[in-house]
Amino acid sequence: MRRLLLACGLMLLAIAGARAVQPDEVLPNPALEQRARAISGGLRCLVCQNQSIDDSDAPLARDLRILVRERLVAGDSDSAVIDFVVARYGDFVLLRPPIKAQTALLWAAPFAILLFAFVFLWRRLRSRPAPAAGPVSLSAEEQARLDALVGPDEKKPSG
Repeated sequence: MRRLLLACGLMLLAIAGARAVQPDEVLPNPALEQRARAISGGLRCLVCQNQSIDDSDAPLARDLRILVRERLVAGDSDSAVIDFVVARYGDFVLLRPPIKAQTALLWAAPFAILLFAFVFLWRRLRSRPAPAAGPVSLSAEEQARLDALVGPDEKKPSG
């Protein structure tokens, strides 16, 4: 029973997050609404940062969704709406920022992190001491000390 309730709760959470666009935001024109969804699907929520504004419940995401719809109703093209939002918030608002000098760090950082991790692991593994080749035999002095510690009562392994 607990598993069923947990599964139902998780499904409700997934459904709630999937439809962040509120009914009062939806445009009556289906073509404009489809354009608005396409645009807002490519804009990053500045609060959540890994969600589009279409998926986010943050108040700023709602404001951006409304702004996109207002610009579309005013007659702006899709690229004009995106340019307007980028002019206000910068390239970071795009989920796929363009490759240029200002965004090079955004594109290069994941690869640089992987490269540094690889180099770190490679150097760490290379600096490890080599494992011993096999069993080491004791010298006569070491064997005598061992015999003294173990005592004469203990049997020595034959070998």
